Amino acid sequence: MSNSDIFIGEIIGTGILVLFGTGCVAAVLLHHSKARAGGWIVIAFGWGFGVMAGAYTAAPLSGGHINPAVTLGLAVEGTTKWEQVPVYFAGELIGAFLGAVLCWLAYYGQFAANADEEKRMETLGVFSTRPELYNSAQNLTTEIIASIALVLPVLAFVGGRRHVEGIGDAGLPVLLIAFLVVGIGLSLGGPTGYAINPARDLGPRIAHQIVRIPGKGTSEWSYSWIPVAGPFIGGLIAAGIYNLVF
Repeated sequence: MSNSDIFIGEIIGTGILVLFGTGCVAAVLLHHSKARAGGWIVIAFGWGFGVMAGAYTAAPLSGGHINPAVTLGLAVEGTTKWEQVPVYFAGELIGAFLGAVLCWLAYYGQFAANADEEKRMETLGVFSTRPELYNSAQNLTTEIIASIALVLPVLAFVGGRRHVEGIGDAGLPVLLIAFLVVGIGLSLGGPTGYAINPARDLGPRIAHQIVRIPGKGTSEWSYSWIPVAGPFIGGLIAAGIYNLVF
């Protein structure tokens, strides 16, 4: 598996993940959308299907990590080579940014309608996560716990050097991971919106800062470190548990 394959695979896979996920949130939140007010269950399944589509698509090229916390966990566990970690990270971040831009283009008319004073809303929630209660310690703890709940099962599904390059050729495990993400969203997503993926949050947040949306509101950079740090910490803890116990 070459660095170019990893880079391209992660751009495509993470782009698909974020396009599905942010697209689902946009469908539920934005005015003039046929799926408006579809609810949290729709969003959770949208992100789960995004993981499934993105990971299956990227798997032949990169192993389909599509998440820097997963990449870090697999590196600590020993499946992924450390020298390839920066390549994974770069592809994942770029892919997440591009996926968010594609979502903006797909819903351009709905975002443009945000100029209507009566229907105006802050749009960051379409792109990135926001907590219901702003408490840095609690928010960080929630993201760490949710990320452990993601990365530890992923390592159990595909670690142990059974798949040398990551989760490529994973078949059933990718499907299981997709439903795992749905479960995390339903059970642990309420407090913070469950980033559980640094690229998934940071790339779209950068896109939100850049794209033109009338009355879009803040990109909330003061909070942005939590959905980055939490998943990385959770990934490290999960890999440590895996290496110690399994």
